[in-house]
Amino acid sequence: MSEDTHEKQRGGGCARTAPPAARAPDPQKTRGESRLVQALQAGEGSAFEELVRRHGPNLLAVARGIVRNDEDARDCVQEAFLSAYRSIARFEGRASLGTWLHRIVTNASLMKLRSHGRRPEVSIDPLLSHFDEYGFLEGPIHSNSASAEELLQRADTRKMVRGAIDQLPESYRTILVLRDIEGYSTDEVVELLEISRGAAKVRLHRARTALKNLIGSVFE
Repeated sequence: MSEDTHEKQRGGGCARTAPPAARAPDPQKTRGESRLVQALQAGEGSAFEELVRRHGPNLLAVARGIVRNDEDARDCVQEAFLSAYRSIARFEGRASLGTWLHRIVTNASLMKLRSHGRRPEVSIDPLLSHFDEYGFLEGPIHSNSASAEELLQRADTRKMVRGAIDQLPESYRTILVLRDIEGYSTDEVVELLEISRGAAKVRLHRARTALKNLIGSVFE
């Protein structure tokens, strides 16, 4: 899948947890969300319980994909809900409630990673393709016809793909998850990770290449 295609597709499919952006809103769902927001802003306790019940599983999946640790992921979700509770009065509905929560838990997860401090990162070079002295690519050449998102939608490869993503060095895994799984645009990733656009593109390209080499023949 091309980068332009990834820019346009924000959510949708079972691999992504971000709410679809391109799909026309369901009027009934919109009204239900509006009532929930009003109840939250009025301080109704049952409304907050409904919020947790409705969005908790998706937010936990987002956090788990970024921090790779169940306990840390639960902490991130708890922090995200607390943050949402504190700021719900300022929620104006410019984005859906799910999209707003998705951004909050993503930020909480990235902050959790940063709180662990900068640890020496394993080089990604061994996972990349290499060329011999004559300029020929060493090792098998795998097709780029399937993306990580598409493979995650296939039950037979989902576990393998997630395991391969977890093998990537943290900085590369994070950008791959944000860009290809959670559906953030390049500009959003640049803002979230506080890196340059050029660095984001290079890091993402290397992450995708490493993942394809890890998966191997599954991409054929």
